[in-house]
Amino acid sequence: MRRRARGFSLVELLLALAMGLVLVLGGSQVVIDSRATHASQQAAMSLQDDARFVLGKIIQDIRQAGMFGCLATGFIENAPPAFDRPVSWSGGAGAKSLTLVTADAGNESGKPDWTVLSDCTGSAQAYTGNSPAPAPGEIRFALRQVTYTFEAGQLKVSTPAAPAKAVLVDNVQAFELGFGLAAKPASLQVVRYDAAPADASLIRSVRIQMTLRDPSGRVKAQTYSVVAALRNQLG
Repeated sequence: MRRRARGFSLVELLLALAMGLVLVLGGSQVVIDSRATHASQQAAMSLQDDARFVLGKIIQDIRQAGMFGCLATGFIENAPPAFDRPVSWSGGAGAKSLTLVTADAGNESGKPDWTVLSDCTGSAQAYTGNSPAPAPGEIRFALRQVTYTFEAGQLKVSTPAAPAKAVLVDNVQAFELGFGLAAKPASLQVVRYDAAPADASLIRSVRIQMTLRDPSGRVKAQTYSVVAALRNQLG
């Protein structure tokens, strides 16, 4: 006696198709979410790398601002007016800038803006550009003036030798400066922060807050904050 072969009913087939579709859609969503998470992590890491590079460069210059050698500025003959204000700033409707007169330890700008030749005992002379060869017992200190400018969503850098502003980083949403001030010129302790202090000689540190945004919108804008002390002011 022959048995009749039994196949799938239409309801069973439709149910199997529906379950398969759910599984495929679920797997696809997991892959999509995984890719989106990876993309956002990569975007966040890219912003962190940009911030680390830019802020590290600015911090190094802030720490060495006003370092004109082994003698105080008052002992330096022919010192340019810029030596009296190693940290300066400006801010307008569309731009903000921070200008530093700092040690050119790595000879980053090629030819220095100034060179101080000193015997570190009581004699020092400032020269524009390079100085003559030091005599026995003398030391040369290379100095440069660097300006960081925030404008049109970019942070740029320029020097007197290279006045064309070079872009350090794009997609800058905000760039804020605060200056840590001492109560009096003889004091080292920071008592308050001010965005535009009246007396630059009281500046002991600089606080920077920079916000970077991801142009593709894969991650929220990230804000980074650092404080750098002026080593020459702290002894």
